[in-house]
Amino acid sequence: MPAVGIPPAAPFPRRPGRRAPATVLRRPGRRGVVGVVVTALAATLLTFAPAQEAEAAPVLLSQGKPVTASSQEHGGTPATAAVDGNSGTRWSSAHSDPQWIRVDLGASTKVSQVVLDWEAAYAKGYRIELSANGSDWSTAYQTATGDGGTDTVTVTGDARYIRVYGTARATQYGYSLWEFKVYGESGTGGPQLPGGGDLGPNVHVFDPSTPGIQAKLDEVFREQESAQFGSGRHAFLFKPGTYHGLNAQIGFYTQIAGLGLKPDDTTINGDVTVDAGWFNGNATQNFWRAAENLALNPVSGTNRWAVSQAASFRRMHVKGGLNLAPNGYGWASGGYIADSKIDGQVGNYSQQQWYTRDSAIGGWSNSVWNQVFSGVEGAPATSFPEPRYTTLANTPISREKPFLYLDGDEYKVFVPAKRTDARGTTWANGTPQGESIPLSRFYVVKPGATAATINQALAQGLHLLFTPGVYHVDQTIDVDRANTIVLGLGLATIVPDNGVTAMKVADVDGVRLAGFLIDAGVVNSPTLLEVGPQGASADHAANPTTVQDVYLRIGGAHAGKATTSMVINSHDTIVDHTWVWRADHGEGVGWETNRADYGVRVNGDDVLATGLFVEHFNKYDVEWYGERGRTIFYQNEKAYDAPNQAAIQNGATKGYAAYRVDDSVDTHEAWGLGSYCNYNVDPTIRQDHGFKTPVKPGIKFHSLLVVSLGGMGHYEHVINDTGASTVPAGTSTVPSTLVSFP
Repeated sequence: MPAVGIPPAAPFPRRPGRRAPATVLRRPGRRGVVGVVVTALAATLLTFAPAQEAEAAPVLLSQGKPVTASSQEHGGTPATAAVDGNSGTRWSSAHSDPQWIRVDLGASTKVSQVVLDWEAAYAKGYRIELSANGSDWSTAYQTATGDGGTDTVTVTGDARYIRVYGTARATQYGYSLWEFKVYGESGTGGPQLPGGGDLGPNVHVFDPSTPGIQAKLDEVFREQESAQFGSGRHAFLFKPGTYHGLNAQIGFYTQIAGLGLKPDDTTINGDVTVDAGWFNGNATQNFWRAAENLALNPVSGTNRWAVSQAASFRRMHVKGGLNLAPNGYGWASGGYIADSKIDGQVGNYSQQQWYTRDSAIGGWSNSVWNQVFSGVEGAPATSFPEPRYTTLANTPISREKPFLYLDGDEYKVFVPAKRTDARGTTWANGTPQGESIPLSRFYVVKPGATAATINQALAQGLHLLFTPGVYHVDQTIDVDRANTIVLGLGLATIVPDNGVTAMKVADVDGVRLAGFLIDAGVVNSPTLLEVGPQGASADHAANPTTVQDVYLRIGGAHAGKATTSMVINSHDTIVDHTWVWRADHGEGVGWETNRADYGVRVNGDDVLATGLFVEHFNKYDVEWYGERGRTIFYQNEKAYDAPNQAAIQNGATKGYAAYRVDDSVDTHEAWGLGSYCNYNVDPTIRQDHGFKTPVKPGIKFHSLLVVSLGGMGHYEHVINDTGASTVPAGTSTVPSTLVSFP
C-alpha cells in the first residue's frame, strides 16, 4: 500500500460515471462464452470427487473473501475483482508464466467445486491447488489442454486456501478471470460456534414490572459519570411498555435503548438526561454514549441532552422539547440527531455545532458556529453566515443503523432499508421498511472472546453482536461476507494489539458496521479500520456498506498509535456519524506519544459522509481521493499540541489542511464545514488555510468557517487563499466564514 497521506504512484481506478461497472480492456474480450470441461477431466474426477460428495448442494464460499495474486496487469484489474460476484470486473496478470491467484476462505473448509470464468486471455495449462496454511500445496486438478470459457471442476478436500496456478498462457497476454468461485460446505471444518444466547452481564434488560430500575440506573451512573477513560461498558434495554417516574442519567460508555420496533412502543414518563456536573458545567467532554428507540414524556416538558462528540440520539420521540446545553448554559460541542421526532423546540443554546438528519422538529433556537440539517421537517432555512444554519431539504442517501428488538419473546436485529432523497423519520407513518434477522444468526461476542474465535464465527456465516466490554485482538477481524452486520452494544471497544489493523471489510455489498469504538493499541497500527482493500473496484450503489456510530480513538486511555485511522476504499460507502479522535487529554498524550498522522482517507468513489467529526491529527485530518464524494457536516480541531511552526510545516505551506481534496479529483461537494485551532503550546503558529481543494467546475463547497479559539494560533484563509484571516479577531473567538467556494 502506498504511504498513507502521499498520493499513490498511479491514480486509483475511477468509475467514469453512474453506474455501469468500469472494465478496462486492452484487447478484445468476450462475455458469455461457455467453455467445455476438458476431456482429460473425466478420469481426474473419478479420483477427486466421490459421487456422494458431488451430489451435495454446494455453497459459494469465495465471494468477497481475501484474495492475493502473483501480479496485476494494471490498476483496473485487481485480484479482488475475481471474487466480487460482478461478472463485469476481472483480474488479469502480468504477461508471463507462471502466475497465480489465491483465495483465503478464512478457516479450513470442505471444498467440492471450483468454477473459473475465463476472459479471452485464458490458461492453456493450470493447476487447482489446496492448502491448509498457504505454503504447502497439494494438486487437486491439473490440465495442459484448457480451452477457455467457463471451467467447472469438481474437487474434494479440506482447505483454507485455494489457488489457481497458471503454467501456460493461451495468448500473448497474461491470465484473466472474470470470476473465480469456490464451492463447498458452509462453516469450518472444526466445531461450529453457536448463534444467539444471552447478552452477558453488562446488558441490563427491564420490563415495566422489574423492581429497582431507578436504583440500577443510578448505580451505573455513579460508576460511569466521570469514567472518561475507564473500562466499564453498559447497555440498558427496555422492553416495550410504559415506564413511570424514571430519570436515566447517562454517563460514559452507556447506551439506553428501547426494544420495540418503533420508538413509541417503549415510553418513559420521565427523562433520559446528560448534564455536566462532573466537569463543573462544561459539557465539551461528554463523549461516548447513546440514546435510541425510545419515546419520552419529560417531567418538566423538556429533556436535557448536553453532549459533545460520539454521542448519538437516534430513533427517539421526545414528546416535548430538547435542551442541548448543560445546566447553567456552559460550553458544549456536540452532536448528532437522526431518525427522531422532537415535538417541541430544540434548544441549541451554547452548542457550538450540531448535525440533524432525517428527523422532524418543532423548531430550533440559536446557531453559535455551525448548525446543519438534512432531510429535517421543521428545520430553519439556510441563512449562513448569520444565523449559521445550513439546510438541505433531503439527505441524498441514507440507511438507518441496525438495532436489537424483541419480536414477542425472540430477540432480532432490524436492518432498515436504504432511502434516497430521504426526509423525516423512517417510523412515523407506520412500520419501518427493512429486514429482521433472528439473534440465532449472530455470534454474541462476550468479554474474553479472541480474534480467532470472532473470525471463526464470521467464517461460519454468522453476524456479530458485541456485548458491552473491552476486546483485545491480536489479529485483524476480517469481515469478508456480503451483508454482514457487526453491531456493538454499550460502546463495545476493540483494541488492536501488536500493531494489527483492528478490522478490515472486503469489497462486498451491504456490510453494516455500527455502535462500537476502536481504541488504538500501544504498538503502532498502519490503520485501525479499512473498508475495502486498496484498489477496490466493485459497484455497491444498490447496496452500500454503512459505518454508523463507529468511533476511533488514538490515546487518552493509553499511549495508542496509528498512522491512519480510517481508510475507505470501497465505492458508495456511507459514513454516518463518526468521531475519529487523536486525544488531546487523558493518558498517553503528546505530539509523538500518541502519534497519528492521518485521520480519514477516502479512496472510493461516490462515498457519502453524513456527520463527520475528525480531530487533532499530526498532519491531514481528512484526505479525499475518490470521485463524486459528498460530506454533509464536518467538524474539526487541529492538533492542540504542535510544539512549533516547524512541526506542522507542509513544504511551502503553513500547516496541514483539516480537509483536503486531492488535485486529481474532478467532482466533490460539501456542506457545513468548520475547523478550529487551539495551538496552546505555541500560540504563534499559523495555518495557511483550514481547507484545501483543486479549483474545478465540479467541486463545490458551501458554508465554511474557521475559528481561532481565544487567539491560540490563527488561520490566514478559510479555503486555499480565499476567505478572511482570523487574525483581526484576535482572542475574541469569532469565526471567519465563507458562504461558498469557488
